[in-house]
Amino acid sequence: MAASPHNGRFYGTWWIWTMAGALFLVYAAVSLRLHQRMMTSSYDLGIFDQVVRSYAEGHLPVSEVKGQDFPVLGDHFSPILALVAPFYWVWRGAETLLVVQAALLAVSVVPLTLWARRTLGAPAGAVIGACYGLSWGIASAVGYDFHEVAFAVPLLAFSLTALGNDRLSAAAYWALPLLLVKEDLGLTVLVIGLVIAWRGDRRLGMFTVAAGVAAAALALFVVLPAFSPSGSFAYWSLVEGGSGAPGVDGGSGGGLLDLLHRGTIGLVTPQTKVSTFVLMLAPTMFLAMRSPLLWVALPTLVWRFTSSNGLHWGTGFHYSLVLMPMVFAAFIDALVRRGTSVRGLRRYLAGCAAITLVILPNFPLFQLVQPDTWRTDPRVAVAHRLMDKIPDGATVQTSDHLVPQLSNRTSVSLYGSNDSRPNPQWIMVDVWAPDSTRGWLGAPLSAEAEQQHLVESSRTGYALVAQEGGFVLMHRQEVMPQQRSRSGHA
Repeated sequence: MAASPHNGRFYGTWWIWTMAGALFLVYAAVSLRLHQRMMTSSYDLGIFDQVVRSYAEGHLPVSEVKGQDFPVLGDHFSPILALVAPFYWVWRGAETLLVVQAALLAVSVVPLTLWARRTLGAPAGAVIGACYGLSWGIASAVGYDFHEVAFAVPLLAFSLTALGNDRLSAAAYWALPLLLVKEDLGLTVLVIGLVIAWRGDRRLGMFTVAAGVAAAALALFVVLPAFSPSGSFAYWSLVEGGSGAPGVDGGSGGGLLDLLHRGTIGLVTPQTKVSTFVLMLAPTMFLAMRSPLLWVALPTLVWRFTSSNGLHWGTGFHYSLVLMPMVFAAFIDALVRRGTSVRGLRRYLAGCAAITLVILPNFPLFQLVQPDTWRTDPRVAVAHRLMDKIPDGATVQTSDHLVPQLSNRTSVSLYGSNDSRPNPQWIMVDVWAPDSTRGWLGAPLSAEAEQQHLVESSRTGYALVAQEGGFVLMHRQEVMPQQRSRSGHA
Protein backbone atom coordinates (compact mmCIF):
# COMPACT_ATOMS: atom_id res chain seq x y z
CA MET A 1 0.00 0.00 0.00
CA ALA A 2 1.36 3.39 -0.98
CA ALA A 3 2.44 5.76 1.77
CA SER A 4 0.31 8.86 2.23
CA PRO A 5 1.82 12.31 1.57
CA HIS A 6 1.67 13.01 5.31
CA ASN A 7 3.72 9.90 6.07
CA GLY A 8 6.20 10.86 3.36
CA ARG A 9 6.69 14.28 4.89
CA PHE A 10 7.27 12.70 8.30
CA TYR A 11 9.82 10.16 7.06
CA GLY A 12 11.61 12.92 5.19
CA THR A 13 11.94 15.03 8.31
CA TRP A 14 12.37 12.44 11.08
CA TRP A 15 16.00 13.44 11.52
CA ILE A 16 14.95 17.04 12.32
CA TRP A 17 12.76 15.84 15.18
CA THR A 18 15.59 13.52 16.28
CA MET A 19 17.99 16.48 16.30
CA ALA A 20 15.54 18.55 18.33
CA GLY A 21 15.08 15.66 20.77
CA ALA A 22 18.84 15.24 21.17
CA LEU A 23 19.27 18.96 21.83
CA PHE A 24 16.45 18.82 24.37
CA LEU A 25 18.36 16.13 26.25
CA VAL A 26 21.55 18.20 26.09
CA TYR A 27 19.85 21.35 27.39
CA ALA A 28 18.02 19.49 30.15
CA ALA A 29 21.14 17.57 31.19
CA VAL A 30 23.24 20.74 31.52
CA SER A 31 20.69 22.76 33.47
CA LEU A 32 19.49 19.92 35.70
CA ARG A 33 23.05 18.91 36.49
CA LEU A 34 23.89 22.48 37.50
CA HIS A 35 20.85 22.47 39.77
CA GLN A 36 21.82 19.12 41.29
CA ARG A 37 25.26 20.53 42.07
CA MET A 38 23.63 23.56 43.74
CA MET A 39 25.00 25.95 41.11
CA THR A 40 21.68 27.63 40.37
CA SER A 41 20.63 30.81 42.12
CA SER A 42 17.85 32.89 43.60
CA TYR A 43 18.17 35.35 40.71
CA ASP A 44 16.50 34.01 38.60
CA LEU A 45 15.55 30.37 39.16
CA GLY A 46 14.32 30.91 42.70
CA ILE A 47 12.21 33.89 41.63
CA PHE A 48 10.55 32.09 38.72
CA ASP A 49 9.93 28.99 40.81
CA GLN A 50 8.00 31.15 43.27
CA VAL A 51 6.15 32.84 40.39
CA VAL A 52 4.95 29.62 38.79
CA ARG A 53 4.18 28.12 42.19
CA SER A 54 1.88 31.10 42.78
CA TYR A 55 0.04 30.49 39.53
CA ALA A 56 -0.24 26.77 40.31
CA GLU A 57 -1.81 27.61 43.68
CA GLY A 58 -4.38 29.84 41.98
CA HIS A 59 -3.28 33.37 42.83
CA LEU A 60 -1.36 36.21 41.22
CA PRO A 61 2.42 35.69 41.28
CA VAL A 62 4.55 36.85 44.19
CA SER A 63 8.22 36.33 44.94
CA GLU A 64 9.70 36.45 48.42
CA VAL A 65 13.16 36.74 46.86
CA LYS A 66 12.20 40.11 45.37
CA GLY A 67 10.63 41.22 48.64
CA GLN A 68 7.99 40.27 51.18
CA ASP A 69 4.86 39.32 49.18
CA PHE A 70 6.37 41.17 46.20
CA PRO A 71 3.92 41.24 43.22
CA VAL A 72 5.98 40.07 40.27
CA LEU A 73 3.61 41.63 37.72
CA GLY A 74 5.02 44.90 39.03
CA ASP A 75 8.54 43.81 38.07
CA HIS A 76 8.16 42.32 34.58
CA PHE A 77 5.03 41.70 32.51
CA SER A 78 5.23 37.96 31.79
CA PRO A 79 1.77 36.43 32.22
CA ILE A 80 2.73 33.66 29.78
CA LEU A 81 4.42 31.94 32.75
CA ALA A 82 0.96 30.84 33.88
CA LEU A 83 1.16 28.20 31.12
CA VAL A 84 3.73 26.31 33.21
CA ALA A 85 1.35 26.02 36.17
CA PRO A 86 -0.30 22.72 35.05
CA PHE A 87 3.11 21.05 34.99
CA TYR A 88 3.54 22.09 38.63
CA TRP A 89 0.45 20.08 39.49
CA VAL A 90 2.47 17.01 38.41
CA TRP A 91 5.90 18.00 39.75
CA ARG A 92 6.40 21.19 41.74
CA GLY A 93 9.92 22.46 41.73
CA ALA A 94 12.68 24.26 39.87
CA GLU A 95 13.45 21.10 37.88
CA THR A 96 10.12 21.49 36.05
CA LEU A 97 11.07 24.97 34.92
CA LEU A 98 14.43 23.77 33.61
CA VAL A 99 12.82 20.94 31.63
CA VAL A 100 10.18 23.28 30.19
CA GLN A 101 12.91 25.70 29.11
CA ALA A 102 14.85 22.88 27.44
CA ALA A 103 11.72 21.83 25.54
CA LEU A 104 10.96 25.38 24.36
CA LEU A 105 14.48 25.89 23.05
CA ALA A 106 14.55 22.49 21.36
CA VAL A 107 11.23 23.15 19.58
CA SER A 108 12.65 26.35 18.11
CA VAL A 109 15.16 24.27 16.13
CA VAL A 110 12.41 22.65 14.07
CA PRO A 111 11.01 25.55 11.96
CA LEU A 112 14.43 26.97 11.13
CA THR A 113 15.79 23.57 10.13
CA LEU A 114 12.71 22.74 8.07
CA TRP A 115 13.04 26.05 6.24
CA ALA A 116 16.73 25.50 5.51
CA ARG A 117 16.10 21.91 4.39
CA ARG A 118 13.29 22.88 2.01
CA THR A 119 15.13 25.78 0.40
CA LEU A 120 18.80 24.83 0.62
CA GLY A 121 18.77 21.03 0.90
CA ALA A 122 19.00 18.48 3.68
CA PRO A 123 22.77 18.86 4.34
CA ALA A 124 22.37 22.63 4.72
CA GLY A 125 19.37 22.12 7.00
CA ALA A 126 21.33 19.75 9.19
CA VAL A 127 24.33 22.08 9.51
CA ILE A 128 22.29 25.23 10.16
CA GLY A 129 19.95 23.45 12.59
CA ALA A 130 22.86 22.01 14.57
CA CYS A 131 24.78 25.30 14.60
CA TYR A 132 21.70 27.15 15.79
CA GLY A 133 20.97 24.56 18.47
CA LEU A 134 24.55 24.75 19.74
CA SER A 135 24.86 28.53 19.39
CA TRP A 136 26.48 30.47 22.20
CA GLY A 137 23.39 32.54 23.02
CA ILE A 138 21.33 29.44 23.69
CA ALA A 139 24.20 27.83 25.60
CA SER A 140 24.59 30.87 27.88
CA ALA A 141 20.90 30.82 28.77
CA VAL A 142 20.84 27.07 29.41
CA GLY A 143 23.81 27.46 31.73
CA TYR A 144 22.17 30.13 33.84
CA ASP A 145 18.86 29.21 35.44
CA PHE A 146 15.42 29.68 33.83
CA HIS A 147 14.07 32.81 32.15
CA GLU A 148 10.72 33.87 30.80
CA VAL A 149 12.22 34.83 27.44
CA ALA A 150 12.59 31.11 26.69
CA PHE A 151 8.96 31.34 25.56
CA ALA A 152 9.94 33.97 23.00
CA VAL A 153 12.46 31.74 21.23
CA PRO A 154 10.09 29.26 19.49
CA LEU A 155 7.60 32.08 18.81
CA LEU A 156 10.33 34.07 17.07
CA ALA A 157 11.58 31.02 15.16
CA PHE A 158 8.11 30.26 13.80
CA SER A 159 7.29 33.92 13.11
CA LEU A 160 10.53 34.70 11.29
CA THR A 161 10.35 31.45 9.30
CA ALA A 162 6.89 32.44 8.14
CA LEU A 163 8.08 35.97 7.40
CA GLY A 164 11.00 34.68 5.36
CA ASN A 165 8.61 32.57 3.29
CA ASP A 166 6.15 35.46 2.74
CA ARG A 167 3.45 33.82 4.87
CA LEU A 168 2.69 37.17 6.40
CA SER A 169 -0.49 36.27 8.32
CA ALA A 170 1.29 33.36 10.01
CA ALA A 171 4.22 35.65 10.84
CA ALA A 172 1.86 38.04 12.63
CA TYR A 173 -0.03 35.29 14.45
CA TRP A 174 3.20 33.79 15.82
CA ALA A 175 4.54 37.23 16.79
CA LEU A 176 1.54 38.53 18.75
CA PRO A 177 1.94 36.10 21.72
CA LEU A 178 5.34 37.72 22.32
CA LEU A 179 3.37 40.53 23.95
CA LEU A 180 2.67 38.18 26.87
CA VAL A 181 6.31 37.17 27.33
CA LYS A 182 7.97 40.43 28.38
CA GLU A 183 7.26 44.13 28.11
CA ASP A 184 10.20 45.02 25.82
CA LEU A 185 9.13 42.48 23.19
CA GLY A 186 6.32 44.81 22.14
CA LEU A 187 9.02 46.75 20.27
CA THR A 188 10.14 43.52 18.60
CA VAL A 189 6.56 42.94 17.46
CA LEU A 190 6.55 46.51 16.15
CA VAL A 191 9.55 45.80 13.91
CA ILE A 192 8.04 42.52 12.70
CA GLY A 193 4.96 44.52 11.75
CA LEU A 194 7.08 46.98 9.79
CA VAL A 195 8.72 44.13 7.87
CA ILE A 196 5.29 42.63 7.15
CA ALA A 197 4.16 45.99 5.76
CA TRP A 198 7.34 46.29 3.69
CA ARG A 199 6.79 42.77 2.33
CA GLY A 200 3.41 43.78 0.92
CA ASP A 201 0.59 43.50 3.47
CA ARG A 202 0.42 47.06 4.73
CA ARG A 203 -2.85 46.63 6.60
CA LEU A 204 -1.70 43.57 8.55
CA GLY A 205 1.68 45.16 9.12
CA MET A 206 0.23 48.33 10.58
CA PHE A 207 -2.11 46.31 12.79
CA THR A 208 0.88 44.38 14.12
CA VAL A 209 2.80 47.63 14.67
CA ALA A 210 -0.14 49.13 16.56
CA ALA A 211 -0.52 46.00 18.69
CA GLY A 212 3.17 46.08 19.60
CA VAL A 213 3.14 49.77 20.53
CA ALA A 214 -0.13 49.53 22.47
CA ALA A 215 0.92 46.43 24.41
CA ALA A 216 4.32 47.87 25.34
CA ALA A 217 2.77 51.17 26.43
CA LEU A 218 0.04 49.42 28.42
CA ALA A 219 2.57 47.20 30.20
CA LEU A 220 5.11 49.96 30.91
CA PHE A 221 2.78 52.79 31.88
CA VAL A 222 -0.29 51.04 33.32
CA VAL A 223 0.12 47.40 34.39
CA LEU A 224 3.65 47.45 35.82
CA PRO A 225 3.20 50.72 37.79
CA ALA A 226 -0.16 49.48 39.09
CA PHE A 227 1.40 46.35 40.59
CA SER A 228 4.79 47.78 41.53
CA PRO A 229 5.24 48.72 45.19
CA SER A 230 7.10 51.83 44.03
CA GLY A 231 4.30 52.85 41.67
CA SER A 232 6.56 52.93 38.61
CA PHE A 233 8.51 50.63 36.31
CA ALA A 234 11.55 49.62 38.34
CA TYR A 235 13.99 49.44 35.40
CA TRP A 236 13.61 52.95 34.02
CA SER A 237 16.83 53.78 35.86
CA LEU A 238 18.75 51.44 33.56
CA VAL A 239 17.52 53.44 30.58
CA GLU A 240 17.69 56.92 32.04
CA GLY A 241 21.15 56.42 33.56
CA GLY A 242 22.19 55.04 36.89
CA SER A 243 25.03 53.67 38.87
CA GLY A 244 25.16 50.42 36.92
CA ALA A 245 26.30 47.15 38.30
CA PRO A 246 29.26 46.92 40.62
CA GLY A 247 32.54 46.73 38.81
CA VAL A 248 31.27 48.04 35.47
CA ASP A 249 30.88 51.39 33.83
CA GLY A 250 27.51 52.71 34.85
CA GLY A 251 25.53 55.66 33.63
CA SER A 252 27.10 59.08 33.86
CA GLY A 253 23.95 60.90 34.74
CA GLY A 254 20.28 60.83 33.99
CA GLY A 255 17.61 62.04 31.67
CA LEU A 256 17.17 62.32 27.92
CA LEU A 257 20.58 63.81 27.07
CA ASP A 258 22.39 60.94 28.73
CA LEU A 259 20.17 58.43 26.93
CA LEU A 260 20.88 60.09 23.56
CA HIS A 261 24.60 60.07 24.28
CA ARG A 262 24.59 56.37 25.15
CA GLY A 263 22.32 55.67 22.17
CA THR A 264 24.93 57.02 19.73
CA ILE A 265 28.47 56.80 21.03
CA GLY A 266 27.48 54.28 23.69
CA LEU A 267 26.11 51.79 21.19
CA VAL A 268 29.59 50.91 19.96
CA THR A 269 31.61 51.42 23.09
CA PRO A 270 33.09 49.99 25.20
CA GLN A 271 34.78 46.99 23.62
CA THR A 272 32.36 44.55 25.29
CA LYS A 273 29.51 45.75 23.10
CA VAL A 274 31.56 45.43 19.92
CA SER A 275 32.64 41.92 20.91
CA THR A 276 29.03 40.86 21.55
CA PHE A 277 27.87 42.27 18.22
CA VAL A 278 30.69 40.58 16.31
CA LEU A 279 30.16 37.27 18.09
CA MET A 280 26.44 37.45 17.35
CA LEU A 281 27.05 37.63 13.59
CA ALA A 282 30.22 35.55 13.33
CA PRO A 283 28.53 32.11 12.97
CA THR A 284 26.72 33.43 9.89
CA MET A 285 29.96 34.77 8.37
CA PHE A 286 28.21 38.17 8.68
CA LEU A 287 25.88 37.21 5.85
CA ALA A 288 22.88 37.75 8.14
CA MET A 289 23.41 41.49 7.72
CA ARG A 290 22.11 41.19 4.15
CA SER A 291 18.64 40.14 5.29
CA PRO A 292 15.90 42.56 6.39
CA LEU A 293 14.94 39.99 9.04
CA LEU A 294 17.93 41.13 11.08
CA TRP A 295 16.13 44.42 11.75
CA VAL A 296 14.01 42.46 14.22
CA ALA A 297 17.08 42.29 16.50
CA LEU A 298 17.37 46.08 16.67
CA PRO A 299 15.11 46.73 19.73
CA THR A 300 16.93 44.10 21.80
CA LEU A 301 20.35 45.44 20.83
CA VAL A 302 19.32 49.04 21.53
CA TRP A 303 17.95 48.45 25.03
CA ARG A 304 20.92 46.28 25.95
CA PHE A 305 23.65 48.55 24.64
CA THR A 306 22.08 51.74 26.02
CA SER A 307 21.54 50.19 29.44
CA SER A 308 23.64 51.51 32.31
CA ASN A 309 24.04 47.94 33.58
CA GLY A 310 27.23 46.53 32.10
CA LEU A 311 26.00 42.95 32.51
CA HIS A 312 23.57 43.61 29.65
CA TRP A 313 26.41 44.32 27.22
CA GLY A 314 28.23 41.00 27.18
CA THR A 315 27.65 37.40 26.18
CA GLY A 316 26.75 35.98 29.58
CA PHE A 317 23.47 35.03 31.20
CA HIS A 318 20.28 34.91 29.06
CA TYR A 319 20.44 38.29 27.39
CA SER A 320 21.41 37.00 23.93
CA LEU A 321 18.88 34.17 23.86
CA VAL A 322 16.25 35.93 21.72
CA LEU A 323 18.93 37.09 19.28
CA MET A 324 19.80 33.57 18.14
CA PRO A 325 16.59 32.77 16.17
CA MET A 326 16.73 36.27 14.67
CA VAL A 327 20.31 35.89 13.46
CA PHE A 328 19.91 32.38 12.07
CA ALA A 329 16.61 33.24 10.38
CA ALA A 330 18.39 36.18 8.72
CA PHE A 331 21.22 33.82 7.71
CA ILE A 332 18.84 31.39 5.99
CA ASP A 333 16.95 34.25 4.35
CA ALA A 334 20.15 35.79 2.99
CA LEU A 335 21.39 32.44 1.63
CA VAL A 336 18.07 31.84 -0.13
CA ARG A 337 17.53 35.33 -1.55
CA ARG A 338 21.05 35.87 -2.88
CA GLY A 339 20.91 32.61 -4.85
CA THR A 340 24.13 31.23 -3.39
CA SER A 341 25.95 28.76 -5.62
CA VAL A 342 26.64 25.22 -4.45
CA ARG A 343 30.28 26.05 -3.85
CA GLY A 344 29.39 29.27 -2.05
CA LEU A 345 26.79 27.50 0.08
CA ARG A 346 29.34 24.89 1.12
CA ARG A 347 31.78 27.62 2.05
CA TYR A 348 29.24 29.40 4.23
CA LEU A 349 28.14 26.17 5.89
CA ALA A 350 31.73 25.13 6.59
CA GLY A 351 32.46 28.54 8.08
CA CYS A 352 29.31 28.43 10.21
CA ALA A 353 30.17 24.97 11.54
CA ALA A 354 33.81 25.86 12.19
CA ILE A 355 33.03 29.05 14.10
CA THR A 356 30.32 27.32 16.16
CA LEU A 357 32.73 24.54 17.13
CA VAL A 358 35.49 27.01 18.01
CA ILE A 359 33.16 29.03 20.23
CA LEU A 360 31.43 26.03 21.83
CA PRO A 361 34.09 25.19 24.50
CA ASN A 362 33.74 28.67 25.99
CA PHE A 363 30.07 28.21 26.86
CA PRO A 364 28.09 25.93 29.20
CA LEU A 365 27.03 23.15 26.79
CA PHE A 366 30.65 22.01 26.71
CA GLN A 367 30.35 21.10 30.38
CA LEU A 368 28.72 17.81 29.40
CA VAL A 369 32.09 16.40 28.30
CA GLN A 370 34.00 17.66 31.33
CA PRO A 371 34.53 15.11 34.14
CA ASP A 372 33.93 17.68 36.89
CA THR A 373 30.35 18.06 35.70
CA TRP A 374 29.59 14.50 36.77
CA ARG A 375 31.28 14.72 40.17
CA THR A 376 29.16 15.83 43.11
CA ASP A 377 30.72 17.76 45.97
CA PRO A 378 30.03 15.88 49.25
CA ARG A 379 28.78 19.19 50.65
CA VAL A 380 25.67 18.86 48.46
CA ALA A 381 24.52 15.82 50.47
CA VAL A 382 25.26 17.69 53.71
CA ALA A 383 23.18 20.66 52.56
CA HIS A 384 20.20 18.49 51.66
CA ARG A 385 20.41 16.63 54.96
CA LEU A 386 20.21 19.92 56.84
CA MET A 387 17.51 21.34 54.57
CA ASP A 388 15.39 18.26 55.29
CA LYS A 389 15.14 19.50 58.87
CA ILE A 390 13.20 22.55 57.66
CA PRO A 391 9.47 21.72 57.51
CA ASP A 392 7.26 22.46 54.52
CA GLY A 393 5.62 25.88 54.60
CA ALA A 394 8.22 27.40 56.91
CA THR A 395 9.62 30.90 56.44
CA VAL A 396 13.33 30.78 55.65
CA GLN A 397 16.22 33.08 54.88
CA THR A 398 19.13 31.38 53.16
CA SER A 399 22.14 31.79 50.89
CA ASP A 400 21.71 32.59 47.22
CA HIS A 401 22.37 29.12 45.77
CA LEU A 402 20.20 27.42 48.40
CA VAL A 403 17.08 29.44 47.52
CA PRO A 404 16.03 27.35 44.48
CA GLN A 405 16.57 24.19 46.52
CA LEU A 406 13.88 25.33 48.99
CA SER A 407 11.56 27.55 46.94
CA ASN A 408 9.25 24.67 45.97
CA ARG A 409 8.09 23.98 49.54
CA THR A 410 8.93 26.94 51.80
CA SER A 411 8.59 30.72 51.85
CA VAL A 412 12.24 31.47 51.20
CA SER A 413 14.16 34.70 50.73
CA LEU A 414 17.77 35.87 50.65
CA TYR A 415 19.60 35.91 53.96
CA GLY A 416 20.45 39.41 55.13
CA SER A 417 18.58 41.26 52.42
CA ASN A 418 16.68 44.33 53.55
CA ASP A 419 13.78 43.23 51.34
CA SER A 420 13.47 39.76 52.86
CA ARG A 421 10.70 38.76 55.26
CA PRO A 422 11.89 39.72 58.77
CA ASN A 423 12.26 37.23 61.61
CA PRO A 424 12.03 34.02 59.56
CA GLN A 425 11.48 30.75 61.38
CA TRP A 426 14.66 29.27 59.93
CA ILE A 427 18.05 30.54 58.79
CA MET A 428 20.45 28.45 56.73
CA VAL A 429 23.70 29.97 55.51
CA ASP A 430 26.62 28.60 53.51
CA VAL A 431 29.52 30.36 55.19
CA TRP A 432 31.97 28.75 52.74
CA ALA A 433 30.25 30.23 49.69
CA PRO A 434 32.83 31.79 47.35
CA ASP A 435 32.97 35.55 46.95
CA SER A 436 31.76 35.17 43.35
CA THR A 437 28.30 34.26 44.67
CA ARG A 438 28.10 37.36 46.83
CA GLY A 439 27.19 40.83 45.68
CA TRP A 440 24.79 42.11 43.07
CA LEU A 441 23.59 38.74 41.78
CA GLY A 442 24.37 36.78 44.90
CA ALA A 443 23.99 37.12 48.65
CA PRO A 444 23.55 40.73 49.74
CA LEU A 445 26.21 40.44 52.47
CA SER A 446 29.98 40.18 52.37
CA ALA A 447 31.54 37.19 54.14
CA GLU A 448 32.50 39.35 57.12
CA ALA A 449 29.11 40.99 57.38
CA GLU A 450 27.45 37.60 57.09
CA GLN A 451 29.42 36.23 60.06
CA GLN A 452 28.55 39.31 62.08
CA HIS A 453 24.89 38.92 61.15
CA LEU A 454 24.89 35.29 62.29
CA VAL A 455 26.34 36.26 65.65
CA GLU A 456 23.65 38.91 66.01
CA SER A 457 20.95 36.35 65.10
CA SER A 458 22.16 34.04 67.85
CA ARG A 459 21.67 36.87 70.32
CA THR A 460 18.13 37.67 69.17
CA GLY A 461 16.29 34.39 69.63
CA TYR A 462 17.87 31.98 67.13
CA ALA A 463 19.30 28.70 68.36
CA LEU A 464 21.93 26.71 66.48
CA VAL A 465 20.39 23.48 65.16
CA ALA A 466 23.34 22.19 63.13
CA GLN A 467 26.71 23.29 61.83
CA GLU A 468 28.35 20.98 59.32
CA GLY A 469 30.38 21.23 56.13
CA GLY A 470 30.31 25.02 56.13
CA PHE A 471 26.52 25.20 56.53
CA VAL A 472 24.88 26.82 59.54
CA LEU A 473 21.25 26.00 60.35
CA MET A 474 19.41 28.07 62.97
CA HIS A 475 15.84 28.05 64.24
CA ARG A 476 13.97 30.90 65.90
CA GLN A 477 12.93 29.94 69.41
CA GLU A 478 9.28 30.57 70.15
CA VAL A 479 8.61 32.32 73.47
CA MET A 480 5.95 30.48 75.47
CA PRO A 481 3.02 32.56 76.84
CA GLN A 482 4.04 31.78 80.42
CA GLN A 483 7.54 33.08 79.73
CA ARG A 484 6.19 36.30 78.23
CA SER A 485 3.89 36.76 81.27
CA ARG A 486 6.72 36.28 83.74
CA SER A 487 8.96 38.61 81.78
CA GLY A 488 6.29 41.27 81.80
CA HIS A 489 5.61 40.86 85.57
CA ALA A 490 9.27 41.11 86.35
